[in-house]
Amino acid sequence: MTRTGLSGYLLQAAGTFALAITMAAGVQAAEVKKLAIMVPEQGTDYGWNQQGVDAAKAVAEKYGLEFMPAEGLGYGDVRPTLRELADDGASLIIAHASGYNTAAPEIAAEKNVPVAIVDNPKGLKPGLITDYTLSGHEGAYLAGRLAAKMSKTGSVGIVVSGEPPSWNSQSAAFAQGVKAEKADTKIVYAVIGPAAYSDAAGGRRVTEQVIAAGADVVFGQGDGSSFGMIEAVETASAKNVWFIDVIGDKSSIDKGHLLSSVLWNMVPVYSAMVEDLKADKFGTRNYKISLADNSVALLKTKHIPDDVWASLQDLRQQIIDGKIQVPEVTDAQAVRAMMTTVSAAAQ
Repeated sequence: MTRTGLSGYLLQAAGTFALAITMAAGVQAAEVKKLAIMVPEQGTDYGWNQQGVDAAKAVAEKYGLEFMPAEGLGYGDVRPTLRELADDGASLIIAHASGYNTAAPEIAAEKNVPVAIVDNPKGLKPGLITDYTLSGHEGAYLAGRLAAKMSKTGSVGIVVSGEPPSWNSQSAAFAQGVKAEKADTKIVYAVIGPAAYSDAAGGRRVTEQVIAAGADVVFGQGDGSSFGMIEAVETASAKNVWFIDVIGDKSSIDKGHLLSSVLWNMVPVYSAMVEDLKADKFGTRNYKISLADNSVALLKTKHIPDDVWASLQDLRQQIIDGKIQVPEVTDAQAVRAMMTTVSAAAQ
């Protein structure tokens, strides 16, 4: 090789090396400074809204990020709020409602800001859009086993504020758990409305109908409407009706009827989102919760007998070990087909 050739080769190699360094730097994380979350109701509902806000705040503190909560936004047009958060420098916007999964991707593209949405698992876009359609169905299966064990009438109820994938998968798993425990148990299923998440009055009315149909354990999935469900259970106290909640822990306001709750811990999910942003992997996968890492858990209350709780813990381990399979059923019609009765309110 001539000196000129050698010089050219070295220059080319140096350029290639410099390009590689530049590319490697580009693959490294975008800098994450601010974490925003948008919720339709106030983060004080002991459920979906509060768990989301509390988890996002914990993750912001964990990573030293500025926390930007936007609460009580309702279910209307949230594009102005999305734009405002983006203009204020949000590194990630968590759009914590299924009703936001159209507007959030639009503003993500418009403002080039990463967003996380729910109930659209196929909506991923690398670097820009991720989905965290969560399901506590493994915990709901345990709740179904618990309900069948505790029922005295042989009838249990499911009341839901809508039929999004998360609620559907938990309703199905609850029904599977009930039937696995006592196959002849009747399951009364009722839907408050297509998107009645904050309808407390509707929650009470429909739950009263379910109790009147004979259910003495009610599995309620509702967000704000769950407060109406609890009121119905409390006013039926002479019938010793139990309530099983979802997502959060309402023990502090329990008047003696909160049997349990299928708890969701979103801290691992939001932490994974931040880590994926840093590693330039955001928008390349969906996020899940499970019994195995305790991001899903069944709440232990004083109302659950020790022997019943011990049996539930054994079942929990069997699910983790794969000895019990809990399929994730998200289709509303498939869920309804698993029930003994679908009430008039669900039509």
